[in-house]
Amino acid sequence: MKPKVHPLLKIDFMKVSKRIFLSGSLALLGMGLFAQSLDKAKDLFKAGKFTDAKTQIDGALANPKNQKNAEAWYCQLKIYNAIAANDQLRAQYPGARDTAFIALKTYVDLDEKDKKLVLLQLDNYKPVNEIYQGYFQVGANEYNAGKYVDALQNFRGAIAASSYMTSKGWTKLPIDTTSTLYAGISAEKAGKKDTAAIYYGKLADAKISTINSTNMIDIYKWLVDYYNNKKDEANTEKYLSLAEQQFPDDLFWPSTRLDNAREKGPKDSLWAQYDRIVTKFPKNHLFFFNFGLELYQYANDTSSGHRPDNYDALIAKAQELLKKCLELQPDYPQAALVLGQISYNAGVDLQAQTKKIPGKTPDDVKKRADLRIAAGKKFDEAIPYFEMVDKDLGTQGKLKMEQKSALKDAYDLLTNIYEDKRIKEKIDYWTNKYNNVDKDH
Repeated sequence: MKPKVHPLLKIDFMKVSKRIFLSGSLALLGMGLFAQSLDKAKDLFKAGKFTDAKTQIDGALANPKNQKNAEAWYCQLKIYNAIAANDQLRAQYPGARDTAFIALKTYVDLDEKDKKLVLLQLDNYKPVNEIYQGYFQVGANEYNAGKYVDALQNFRGAIAASSYMTSKGWTKLPIDTTSTLYAGISAEKAGKKDTAAIYYGKLADAKISTINSTNMIDIYKWLVDYYNNKKDEANTEKYLSLAEQQFPDDLFWPSTRLDNAREKGPKDSLWAQYDRIVTKFPKNHLFFFNFGLELYQYANDTSSGHRPDNYDALIAKAQELLKKCLELQPDYPQAALVLGQISYNAGVDLQAQTKKIPGKTPDDVKKRADLRIAAGKKFDEAIPYFEMVDKDLGTQGKLKMEQKSALKDAYDLLTNIYEDKRIKEKIDYWTNKYNNVDKDH
């Protein structure tokens, strides 16, 4: 016996075939409507009716079935580029250029493997350039108008467009230096320092030293100062090193290193840093002076209750450095003054030692006499340095406050020396000079 077929399982093949045919007809009709919408959008675009063209293409692409059509995205790219290029329409649709950029990328993703970007090539890549140039020009206009937040946004767009072009091999520019620079400046002027650091950092990381023939040293100084103030030692060192590679002769870098070493505390680290710097800058008298002065000041710092154990070595090195400073810059009175003070103070110390020998024996008397002679020699050693200060500053007219102070110190100590020697003529001479500093200078 044959199995019976349940009535619900019976199929009307004629109805099925008609249904399949009707479904196919609907698909063809949908494709036809989409083609009509695309053609209409193109015609409206050619007629300059960009708003109507936008409505047409947006409606066509709203259907998920049409979103795999590269030509439709290319049409949207061109329409939105045109809107973005029109001041009035751009104000009405402020995100138009961003939409065009998205359409470009979508078109490329859909088309580059299949048709090798034929539409883009036929247009000579003009839509790509319009996106980049549009972002940059609007950014420049907003920057000039003081609208730094808006300028930053558009320079970011230009950077993104440039990076995309590079990623596709359409340009060989590793970094869009001008857009990156102005993105950083716009961010800084908008008070967004952290954002500015990102863009300035991109330039420094790429070792950019000039942009359009303009020296970029201030970018490196900004970065060093920014990270230094944040106490970010790793990035401070990173940008100091990059800066020294690009601008090795600028004194901002060694001065920063010295400031940081001084702030951290251990004097041995500071002296080591100084040693490296005077070796690297053997013709810079200021580094020799500052090194010598700091050694001298440290050696005479008795806040701990006593002088450092290596006092004599510190003073000897300070004198050596200060003499080197004068060798490089003979008319530098500050170095002469400190050298004079070192010798003068040594003489005063020797005189003080005589009071520690109160005895009246011939040996005690001789010791005191020898100390006085030694002190006199130190005073004699100091005199030429103080006279150099007089020669450098005393012959000038109006002086700055610190120069007046240095000149008064030199005259005061010369007066003391000649008082010790009891030479009245010299005492009167230098006292008179001291009293007239403010009047004469």
